[in-house]
Amino acid sequence: MSQTNLYDQAYQLEKVLRDSEEFTTLSSLYDRVNADAEANQLFADFRNIQMTLQQKQMQGEEISEQEMMDAQTKMMSVQQNELIMELMQEEQRMHQLVTEVTKVIMKPLEELYAPMVNENEVQ
Repeated sequence: MSQTNLYDQAYQLEKVLRDSEEFTTLSSLYDRVNADAEANQLFADFRNIQMTLQQKQMQGEEISEQEMMDAQTKMMSVQQNELIMELMQEEQRMHQLVTEVTKVIMKPLEELYAPMVNENEVQ
């Protein structure tokens, strides 16, 4: 298979993903959250808190007790919004699907390097 053909297949996979029930459901829920002013603001605030805490973690910065309490409070608010919870469940479903597809794609490389990993574990 040529490199061009591999890219063609990747673009075909993208199209299949876009046309999948999981993606269309996610897209529809995302549109509904964006159309609902309260849900949209709550979701944006929640995502901002998540991103801030993730950045701090990645940079090795300590997360304060107040930041943790704020995040927990925001999470409770999010959990009370049925539309956002639906969206987050669908995001999780989509993430799982992409993870499974990635495993399939990476299988040849895993098989290629598996003997090397196993040899290093034995030593």
